Amino acid sequence: MEDTKQEAEARAPQAAGADGQAATGPDVEHVIGGRRTAGTSGRTAPVYDPATGQVARHVHLASAEDVATAVETAEAALPAWRATSLAKRSTILFRVENIIRERTPELAAIITAEHGKVLSDAAGEVARGLENVQFCTGVMHHMKGEFLEQAATGVDVHQIRQPVGVVACITPFNFPAMVPLWMITTAIAAGNTVILKPSERDPSAAVWIAEAFAEAGLPPGVLNVVHGDKEAVDELLTNPLVKAVSFVGSTPIAKYIYETSAAHGKRVQALGGAKNHMVVMPDADLDSAADAAVSAAYGSAGERCMAVSVLVTVGDVADPLIERIKERVEKLTIGPGTDPASEMGPLITRQALERVNGYVANAPAEGATVVVDGTQQHFDGEGFFTGVSLVDHVRPGMKVYDEEIFGPVLSVVRVDTFDDAVRLINTNQYANGTAVFTRDGKTAREFEFAIEVGMVGVNVPIPVPIGAFSFGGWKSSLFGDTHMYGPESFNFYTRRKLVTTRWPEPSESQIDLGFPTH
Repeated sequence: MEDTKQEAEARAPQAAGADGQAATGPDVEHVIGGRRTAGTSGRTAPVYDPATGQVARHVHLASAEDVATAVETAEAALPAWRATSLAKRSTILFRVENIIRERTPELAAIITAEHGKVLSDAAGEVARGLENVQFCTGVMHHMKGEFLEQAATGVDVHQIRQPVGVVACITPFNFPAMVPLWMITTAIAAGNTVILKPSERDPSAAVWIAEAFAEAGLPPGVLNVVHGDKEAVDELLTNPLVKAVSFVGSTPIAKYIYETSAAHGKRVQALGGAKNHMVVMPDADLDSAADAAVSAAYGSAGERCMAVSVLVTVGDVADPLIERIKERVEKLTIGPGTDPASEMGPLITRQALERVNGYVANAPAEGATVVVDGTQQHFDGEGFFTGVSLVDHVRPGMKVYDEEIFGPVLSVVRVDTFDDAVRLINTNQYANGTAVFTRDGKTAREFEFAIEVGMVGVNVPIPVPIGAFSFGGWKSSLFGDTHMYGPESFNFYTRRKLVTTRWPEPSESQIDLGFPTH
């Protein structure tokens, strides 16, 4: 990048946005063609420090014209990048991995400052993103085609992979580094050029990552970053130069992204919401199950698409398991993500805080029992903090069960049998992740066989695949048919081209109006 951090700070040390609040840090700008730019819209949005509730900086929001400029820049960079050797691409990705790995504390601090998650969790997010960078360094293997000799007499057939073109990557606030690294790394490795549109709530990590790619030698225009709201997104979905769209977010928006992109002839993968169930069988180790439930439900304040939000207790296991969970949550330390003692940080915005607390407050009126009410926990200052909540006797039909809360709220649904648990999960509209805790191999196998969910854990509460596999759910958790990162993502970011070859002698040439046969 041509602008240094010091130059950016000098340009806007105390910028004020449309909200009228002064910020303590520099504006966050777009990165187009290797240059930072404020764009043409004149609009900005506040970026908060969730731990204090104060505006930390403002992010410039792109106009449709700004996005079109970024797309044209990516289109101009496409021929040269597509022609770049796979060995060169792999070398750049190795450099990217080294840069990010060596400077992980710096990137983690940026994530914590804008998202709020604790530093160790932010560093873990970066590590999981780097798994995909590692996977993509093997681009020579992933881009291999196929060859068939003598498919017919004197005829050979081969199939090759080619990039789709300009790709739009629209990423969520909850993983501002990991999800971009899942998308953009594969797209770039496959020879595409990219427009990255991160969440405007925590946009700085995306700019940092773009700078890391540039430092590693990625040519200008191959990776561009635009910030924005619906105006920017709609331009990406409708611009004819954009050939594919990747998205992670809520189910209503995922559906909109899918339908709009497909209507404009684009390839699309849109990952939506989740309601992840964790089944605990009577034979499970209850201490291990309680540890797993607390970790998976309340880590990152529940702002994970793979967080466990429903605990399904089978038989008589509910009461002893709930007691163990209560013992553990009473000892949790909630505070600023920068404090090494904190185990959980704040929510991303005040609106998120109010929405999450509303689910807990409404639960008793629906017939549920609030066992632990985190909304009553007091925190000093104006940060977006809430305590963890545990709600028992939850049933389908209650908002606390039916809707994606995306906060530190764990619901307990009691069922009588294993079959009841499977039926409950399979009738839920979401199918991102699920888990079963048991000591019985037959139960685990039956669960794996019968459950209609994309990612399954056996005594593993958050079954996020390692980088050599692909991530994605079923039903309303995924619109499209291709999962993210790993092997499936190379299928998404490439097109197959089939070439049939014959080298006949001149004497063999003849006119034949019949359908070709072998």
